[in-house]
Amino acid sequence: MKTDDLVAMLATGAAPVPRRAASRRLSVALLVGVPLSFAWMLYEYGMRRDLIQALFWPMFWVRLALPICVAITGFVIVQRLARPGARVRRAWLGLAVPLVVIWLLALVILMSSPAEERPTLIMGQTWRTCATNIATISLPVFVAALIALKGLAPTRPALAGAAAGAMAGGAGAAVYALHCIELAAPFIAIWYVVGILLPAVLGALMGSRILRW
Repeated sequence: MKTDDLVAMLATGAAPVPRRAASRRLSVALLVGVPLSFAWMLYEYGMRRDLIQALFWPMFWVRLALPICVAITGFVIVQRLARPGARVRRAWLGLAVPLVVIWLLALVILMSSPAEERPTLIMGQTWRTCATNIATISLPVFVAALIALKGLAPTRPALAGAAAGAMAGGAGAAVYALHCIELAAPFIAIWYVVGILLPAVLGALMGSRILRW
């Protein structure tokens, strides 16, 4: 068979990919995954009892803003990586900036606090479970995002999987924040970040295998 005939045969019935197909598939993944994560949080942990009061505390919104920024940036990055030839460019700054801000805030608070209070600021009451709880709550978004990516065309599967994991981790941490009692910046800077990193690392490992094409 001649090359031209083979190309013509492969192109038979081909249709243009809809615009913003990656964004739509990943949006559906979030619309499916986030409610499931929220339902799991309510079932397993429950909403914090003083949530209405907590809404008036600045650190509550700082703690919520960090994972939301990560989730949004993860979405932007992964939907670009899902398309061959698309560039991520400065979107990585969306991940770096909130992390740097919370780390600087944590450092200022630690430096200005008495030495005997610093372990409590870092460990809080839930350091043993916080990161794993966030990773667990992020699983519905994580699985939905990988399914969405499987139907797309990422040329850097490990990186795409990591970005999907970061998006899921950010969404999971934002949901978990509605339950969590910890508000100290040093605690958030360590354990929330670890909880977000866990699905990102898992996404990189799984993406390199299941997203190849």
